[in-house]
Parts: sequence; C-alpha cells; structure tokens
Amino acid sequence: MNKRLIAKSMIALMLAANAPAFAQNHDRRDDRREYRDDRREDRRDFRDERREDRRDYRDTRRDDRRDHRDARRGAGPRHDLYRGNRLPSNYNHRQYVVDNWRAHRLSAPPRGHHWVQVGNDYVLAAIATGVIASVLLGN
Repeated sequence: MNKRLIAKSMIALMLAANAPAFAQNHDRRDDRREYRDDRREDRRDFRDERREDRRDYRDTRRDDRRDHRDARRGAGPRHDLYRGNRLPSNYNHRQYVVDNWRAHRLSAPPRGHHWVQVGNDYVLAAIATGVIASVLLGN
C-alpha cells in the first residue's frame, strides 16, 4: 500500500509539474498564429502598395502619352491631321490628289488609297472613307 501511495503521489507530482509546460506549448502556438497573421497582413500591405505603385505608374505613363500626343506635330497647315483621323472633305478635290507620286518621291499607294498634298505635307488616305493611313511631314 505504501508503494501505491508513493506511485500515485509521484504521478500527481509529475502531472502538476508538466501542467505549465502544456500551457507554454499552447502559448507558443498562439504566438506562432499571431506571427503568421502578422506576416499575412504584411504581405497584403505589400501587395496593396505594389498595386498602388502600378496604378501610379500607369497614370504617369498615360499622362506622358497625352503630353506627347499634344506635343507632336500633325500634317496640314493647322497640324491637326493624324493617322487614323478622317481627312477633311475640302481635300477630296482632284487638285489635292498627287497622281505623280514618283516625282514627289513617295511610295506607291496601296489599292484603295491615294496620296493627298496638304500644304508641304503628304497624307496617304483611303479613297472611299478618307481615313488617314500615313502622314509624311515636309520641312
């Protein structure tokens, strides 16, 4: 009986001594979770910052393109004729169409297009629609 009492007291003593160790392990798990959560939030913040940086970069590039578009010189006396725009209707008359494109050192116009002289500049435009395909600026 004495041995059993000693064994029981030893087991109780060991369990009592290990209880704080179990609590410490639990605390460590909580610490790890908090650390993981913090890292996850940091990654989110980093992603958000990068996303904002990309937006800012796109905005500045868009502004640069607008500035460049405003600064470039178009064809015609008012410099307002650009590729993709429509040629004004007053340039559809025969007097502006360049038939001797070789003499003006221009390439052969593709089928359905013709060269039109606008001031010192030459514009390659579609015959049917008047959409400008190319612009050559003169000096």
